[in-house]
Amino acid sequence: MIFRTLLALAALTATAAAQNIRAGIIGLDTSHAVAFTKTCNTDPQKPEVMGLRIVAAYPQGSKDIESSTKRVPEYIEQVKKLGVEIVPSIDALLDKVDVVFLESNDGRPHLEQLLPCLEAHKPVFIDKPIAGTLVDAIKIFDAAKKAGIPVFSSSSLRFGKASQAVRNGSMGRVSKAETTSPASLEEHHPDLFWYGIHGVESLFTLMGTGCQGVKRGTTPDGKITVTGTWEGGRTGTFTESKGYGGKAVGDKGEDATVGKYEGYDPLLFSIVHFFRTGVMPVTAEETLEIYAFMEAADESKRRGGAEVTLKEVMDKALAEARK
Repeated sequence: MIFRTLLALAALTATAAAQNIRAGIIGLDTSHAVAFTKTCNTDPQKPEVMGLRIVAAYPQGSKDIESSTKRVPEYIEQVKKLGVEIVPSIDALLDKVDVVFLESNDGRPHLEQLLPCLEAHKPVFIDKPIAGTLVDAIKIFDAAKKAGIPVFSSSSLRFGKASQAVRNGSMGRVSKAETTSPASLEEHHPDLFWYGIHGVESLFTLMGTGCQGVKRGTTPDGKITVTGTWEGGRTGTFTESKGYGGKAVGDKGEDATVGKYEGYDPLLFSIVHFFRTGVMPVTAEETLEIYAFMEAADESKRRGGAEVTLKEVMDKALAEARK
């Protein structure tokens, strides 16, 4: 496996050195797919994406979420105008590309869609939500590790300038953080997986890993609010809101400009860097903790707002994923 991994990364490095990376998209049921294509395929290219072109797309994403499926015909036409070939299968896509954007809006088919990419030794960015369950998220990273192929997943909210500055130490050690984002629900996914992931990703960008327990409640106007306790008594809270924002408090003061939405390009630039280098900007461990936080929030809801430990949730999911 190590030899195969080295060969795959060497091939990717050679391609990157030539500044000629052919990218493919799986799933044309999200605006992300169109936004990424516009940036990558519009001349003159921005320096951060120079040499990477999206050349093919397999449009099928969700099959039973109307808000996703109804977008597909329009998005097919938009990416075709940008020079993207529409192909009939994932296998046909993999024959034409070096790397893959897994963009299906629905997290449930991601594991099935990812496996042929790993077999073909293609690095993959998996858009949010990484999966429809924490169990499948674990299976995704287990499969990638076994194949020796790098994959990562993230919301665009992680890469806001202020949030990244706090992540890199501008506030010192963060003792408390609060983030907000919309949190529309989708019946096939745990509540926060579908859209609350944006604000939760911001929260973990500020706080880092180490969350121990979660309590879920509601605001006076009925919005979701979830508070996590980190090691050392640090706290982080996500609250459903119409807008994106937040505040971080640390050793060096506080910053109320975190958690802002700054478009898709900051995320895209990080994805392209990942494709060029094979270095994942977000670890599997952090991503799994984020999804365990959201899964624990649902369990806390079922228990009437009682605290639920992430260890309990992770242990249960790991046992199911690896049985």
